[in-house]
Amino acid sequence: MQVLQEIIQQFKAIGYLEWFGVITGALCVYLAAKENILNWPISILSVVTYIYIFYEAKLYGDTILQFYFLSTAIYGWYYWSYGQNKSLKSERPVTKLTKNEWLIALSVWVIASLVFGYLLADFTDSDVPYIDGFCTATSFIAQFLMTRKKLENWLIWILVDAVYIPLYIHKDLMATALLYFVFLFIALKGYLDWKKNYKALSAA
Repeated sequence: MQVLQEIIQQFKAIGYLEWFGVITGALCVYLAAKENILNWPISILSVVTYIYIFYEAKLYGDTILQFYFLSTAIYGWYYWSYGQNKSLKSERPVTKLTKNEWLIALSVWVIASLVFGYLLADFTDSDVPYIDGFCTATSFIAQFLMTRKKLENWLIWILVDAVYIPLYIHKDLMATALLYFVFLFIALKGYLDWKKNYKALSAA
């Protein structure tokens, strides 16, 4: 009962700013899974909010990541706009990574995780430098693949969302932890929907 009461108290302490980031974050990921181009402008609202939230929580890797998300939101909005139909659904085709693209992505992933972790450990007061670094690098890869409408982006998001949940609980960001729990299911649904579209296009 004491644990439940502590969780309830943590949720009561959540501010309006974090709830705004949670709602816009959930909405933009849901729209991305539906291939709706409005996910990008809504993503910008969520990203700007979380720049402040993560900085205050001393999650410096995630703070830097939000600036990256801001730039990719602008790029993704531009890229998806070509082939957009009247229903706001992007008609850019879903594609899969080639073997060479996988090798490049994995190499960048590993190197970036180590570099970010090292920098956060040596130059910040983060108490979770390598976990923060890993999540930052993983999100970098997943976000870029999403802008290019690569099917595998959802699999990488599922992995990093699962790691983020306990990290945000550790940082007392309970609403954000709940958001990433929801992200797990949205990412799974996004993967299944995009895979279905990919197979339909391949068959055609």
